[in-house]
Amino acid sequence: MTTTPSDVDVVLPCLNEAEALPWVLERIPPGWRALVVDNGSTDGSAHIARAHGATVVTEPRRGFGAACHAGLTAATADVVCFCDCDASLDPALLVPFVREVRDGAADLVLGRRRPQGRGAWPPHARAGNLALARMLRRRTGLRLHDLGPLRAARREPLLALGLSDRRSGYPLQMVVRAADAGWRIAEHDVPYLPRTGASKVTGTWRGTWQAVRDMSRVLAEMPAREGGTVR
Repeated sequence: MTTTPSDVDVVLPCLNEAEALPWVLERIPPGWRALVVDNGSTDGSAHIARAHGATVVTEPRRGFGAACHAGLTAATADVVCFCDCDASLDPALLVPFVREVRDGAADLVLGRRRPQGRGAWPPHARAGNLALARMLRRRTGLRLHDLGPLRAARREPLLALGLSDRRSGYPLQMVVRAADAGWRIAEHDVPYLPRTGASKVTGTWRGTWQAVRDMSRVLAEMPAREGGTVR
């Protein structure tokens, strides 16, 4: 991992992930830069991130989308990736995603989470994700199976999408606006591990319901258009 400008930045939204950070940051591919976006942590996450060579971005406004977008706007690399910071996803899995974007085979590459072991993906969270994927399919025509956080795309086109959601609807809004812009969207299976620590969103019924509500609102606010293509 490097703290100098690179051609790939990895945005890692972070809220009290001190236990998981070392594992995640050790798996950032060589030459890539980790942008840990501290979203109000009280467990020393920012200090641990810096100690492991990451660049820390502070985003005081709470919300998954707020953290992700702060990382996107702080990024300088041509290609920007996103990954959760809870050790449920290995950022090394992004290497072929980046290659696909660079080769021009896809404009946005998404990871379809495949649970590994008990407790990796609670049933209520999986059901909520499935419902949202079906809603997305009706809205865009894209036959996606997951709205997971592991993804890669070029920075300038991402900024040009004008993403405005700052809550749980951010990942969905990215996909919908990309589809509306005619982007080629690819989806690939990735192993999904039991997260380290307590989940702030999908680990609880309340968190899952809030995420589904946020994403449903995003869909309702965006008029239907002709979509992009999915591979």
